[in-house]
Amino acid sequence: MRRDIFQAIADPTRRAILTLIALQAMTPNAIAENFNTTRQAVSKHLRILSECELVKQEHQGREIYYSLEVDKMKEVDQWLEQFRKIWEIQFNQLDELLEKMKTQA
Repeated sequence: MRRDIFQAIADPTRRAILTLIALQAMTPNAIAENFNTTRQAVSKHLRILSECELVKQEHQGREIYYSLEVDKMKEVDQWLEQFRKIWEIQFNQLDELLEKMKTQA
């Protein structure tokens, strides 16, 4: 079953995991050390992130390392881009209004 990316990143723990592994690949145990939760709970989060293809697994000996799948995160970035454009227009309009009010004062 393929999960929705946005449902996956809606969870704050999963977002924190993505932030951790964006810096370097980590084992599930190393990831779990950063949370006040069980290793089993972290594994469940990693499984969901894997199903969404937001993380990739690499086997090194007996260890599994998880790292961020950067290309998949671009999907989220592209969705957000539409809002960035709207916000930019609104901020520019606000800047113009404030500038106008300043000159009238």
